[in-house]
Amino acid sequence: MKKILILNGSPRINGNTYSLIEKFTEGAESKGHKVIRFDLHFMNINGCKGCLGGGKDPESPCTQKDDMLKIYPHYKEADILVLASPMYYWAFSAQLKTAIDRIFAVTEIDPDYKTPYKECFMLMAAEGDDKDNFEPVIHYYKSLLNYLGWKDLGYLFAGGVMRVGDIKGKEVLSKAFDIGSSIL
Repeated sequence: MKKILILNGSPRINGNTYSLIEKFTEGAESKGHKVIRFDLHFMNINGCKGCLGGGKDPESPCTQKDDMLKIYPHYKEADILVLASPMYYWAFSAQLKTAIDRIFAVTEIDPDYKTPYKECFMLMAAEGDDKDNFEPVIHYYKSLLNYLGWKDLGYLFAGGVMRVGDIKGKEVLSKAFDIGSSIL
C-alpha cells in the first residue's frame, strides 16, 4: 500500500482538475492505496518569505504558522505526491506553486538540505490542447523533479477543457482512473 498525497491547486471544487483527481483517486483506492487530498484554494497558506529559518522544529518546520501545518505531516509520510492544477498562463496555479515553495521548510530539517524522496505525478486541465501548449509545464515539472531528486511517474493533461464540466465524458477520465489503479 502506498500513501498518496494530492495537492489540488484548483480553485473550482467541482472543476475539470477535480474530476481528474476523483478518477485518479478511485483508481488508486481500488488497489488499496491510501489517498489524502488538500484543496489548497480553501486553505490559509501564505507565500514563502525566504527567511531560511525553517526546519528547527520537525513537527512545525516553517516559521509561518498557517494551514501548511496540516499538510506537512502527510507530505513527510507520503510515498507519492500528486501535483494537480489547472493550467494558468502555461504554469501551475498560484495555490499549488505556493504550497510547493513552502515544502522547503521540510527540506530545511535536514542539515544538508536534502529534500525527502518522493515519487511524483502531475494532473492538469487546460483550455489549450496541443503539444506546444503543455511544453512549458512539462519543462518546469521535469526540472523540479530533477532538482529535488524525485522519481517522475508521469503526467496526464486534459486539454480542451475550460468551463466547469467540459471534461465530462472525455477519455482522459478513464486514463486518470487507469493511472491511479496501475500504481504498484
